[in-house]
Amino acid sequence: MTPTPTARTGDATLGKAADENFPVAPFFLPRAWRGDLMAVYGFARLVDDIGDGDLAPGGADARHLGLEPERSEDRLAMLDALETDLRRVFATTGEEPHHPLLRNLRPTVRRRALTPEPFLGLIEANRQDQKVRRYGTYAELAAYCELSANPVGRLVLALTGTTSPERVRRSDAVCTALQIVEHLQDVAEDLERDRIYLPAEDMERFRVTEADLAAPSAGASVRALIAYEAQRASDLLDEGPPLVGSVDSRLKLLLAGFVGGGRSALTAISAAGFDVLPGPPKATKPSLLREVGTVLRRARGER
Repeated sequence: MTPTPTARTGDATLGKAADENFPVAPFFLPRAWRGDLMAVYGFARLVDDIGDGDLAPGGADARHLGLEPERSEDRLAMLDALETDLRRVFATTGEEPHHPLLRNLRPTVRRRALTPEPFLGLIEANRQDQKVRRYGTYAELAAYCELSANPVGRLVLALTGTTSPERVRRSDAVCTALQIVEHLQDVAEDLERDRIYLPAEDMERFRVTEADLAAPSAGASVRALIAYEAQRASDLLDEGPPLVGSVDSRLKLLLAGFVGGGRSALTAISAAGFDVLPGPPKATKPSLLREVGTVLRRARGER
């Protein structure tokens, strides 16, 4: 049976889950959790694909959002249309969401009593990507991560009914770290999109220019800068084991997977000599499993 265009639209987005640094909805979770996590992931991935211009060709996503197919390249218009459709998810009256991924999200939102703020934050982060290409300070970058990454961790806690102020604080640190790690992996790719997520104050400190980032491979100054930012992410990931230790059962494994994924990606960056310019250093599955085990052991000791 040939999939419908609607099915293909959702499948193309959800299929990217396997490329993430961490397991999105692993098999050991309860089926209801897996479904809800994938529904949230589908939205988050769609937002990022709109913001990065990585939508599937053909304009199907634009049509679903009520725009002409040729407007799929108008990222701000697409994000505005997505926000309009997101508000249909949370509305108690009126028409249902138009995009299949948002129709899939609606039952999760209602079942878990989710609020719109984290989802709106993800949209706003991608709007910011269209307007802000450089970050002067680490504080500015952290504020961006507050929109682009931290809502994901907060949604995971909300989906699993484990939200508390302390868990949110630690989750925010882990999610910011994961975003920084992704930025380090993607320095060359981001530069091709005229984006730099390395704080200008740090580039100046290490005497790194934009031309240095455009080189085929990293010189000593770029490697030192990447090592510095990697250590910053590593320090943030230290909030992970206490967070993992504060929850029970299979959620412990999921959160350990997030933290271990970040750790294993940092290990890959280090193994590459902090030269991220030829392409993203990728973690191996054995490395991921080792790091998850380390996180779980530390979590038991810090509980």
